Amino acid sequence: MMTERRPIIGVMGGAVVSDLDYQLAYELGALIAERGWILLNGGRDAGIMRASAEGAKSRGGTTIGILPTASKLDANPFIDIPILTNLADARNLINVLTSDLVVACPGSAGTISEVALALKNGKTVFLLRLDVGAAFQEYRQKGQLIDISTAQECVDVLASLLE
Repeated sequence: MMTERRPIIGVMGGAVVSDLDYQLAYELGALIAERGWILLNGGRDAGIMRASAEGAKSRGGTTIGILPTASKLDANPFIDIPILTNLADARNLINVLTSDLVVACPGSAGTISEVALALKNGKTVFLLRLDVGAAFQEYRQKGQLIDISTAQECVDVLASLLE
C-alpha cells in the first residue's frame, strides 16, 4: 500500500548564530513538526542546525541531518536520521535537492551556497532574516526567492505552497 510522502523542509543556516536567530530556528523547527513535515538540515551540533532540530523534536517531529563527515558522532542529539556523506561542503547540494522547499536562516558562505544551489535547481527558497543583497534579484522577481520575517509567516506560506 502506497502512502502519501510527507514534505521535507530544508532548514539551512550558520553554525555560529545569535541567540535571537537560534530561537527563531527553534521556533521554525517546532512549527514544521506541528504540521507533520520532516525537517532536514546539515545535522551538525551547532547553530541553526541544532536549534531547528531541537525545535522539531520538542514537538515530536522527524529530523534528517546531512552530515559533512563519515561519523554519526558529529550529528546533534536531535537528529533521527543521520546521513553520512564524507563530502564536506559538497553535501550542500544533497541538502537542497532532498528538500521540497528550502528555508535559509542567518549564516555565511555555506548558507549562501545552499541558496544558490537551491535556486539553480528550481527550488523555492525562503529567506528568514537572511539578507543576500541584490545577487539573486531575478529569482525574487520570478517568485522563487521569498523574504520572510517570522517563523509563523514562513510556515504559513510553506503550507499554502504545499496544498
